Amino acid sequence: MTRILGIDPGSRITGYGVIDCEGTCNRYVDSGCIRVPDGPLAGRLKVIFESVRELVCAHRPEELAVEQVFVNRNVDSALKLGQARGAAICAAVVEGLAVSEYSAREVKLAVVGRGGADKAQVQHMVKALLELAATPQADAADALAVALCHVHTVRGVAGLIGAGRRRRRQP
Repeated sequence: MTRILGIDPGSRITGYGVIDCEGTCNRYVDSGCIRVPDGPLAGRLKVIFESVRELVCAHRPEELAVEQVFVNRNVDSALKLGQARGAAICAAVVEGLAVSEYSAREVKLAVVGRGGADKAQVQHMVKALLELAATPQADAADALAVALCHVHTVRGVAGLIGAGRRRRRQP
């Protein structure tokens, strides 16, 4: 079994999701949001760093999957998002986790089947894939989607490696 911590970084709200993966089964463990209080950016980054470290200590994941930053129109917002993402990554690395990064498009494609899916579609598919009783909050659903994307990516690569080995063994 592998435990994955997914992170959807934000300078105000950072979503997190924890899932267990064994074979082809994925099981929901926990999810939520780190709500960062107003104040200077440095203090907000500290809250993200410490909160992610607490999550790692509480849940003991083996790997962290985090969404990459994309620049839309507001470069300042993208820079703050990148710093929030860096705080989360540093917290995971300090605790010895392997880190994998995925674009928003990759996450949506892996979970919904369409790279341009909206938040409601991601929430719906996360609820369905993890057999949740209720729809998770948007930022938590995004974090769970990042974790699911990581699982699907790792399984896909493992399947390709296994297929290559099977083909080479045949006469």
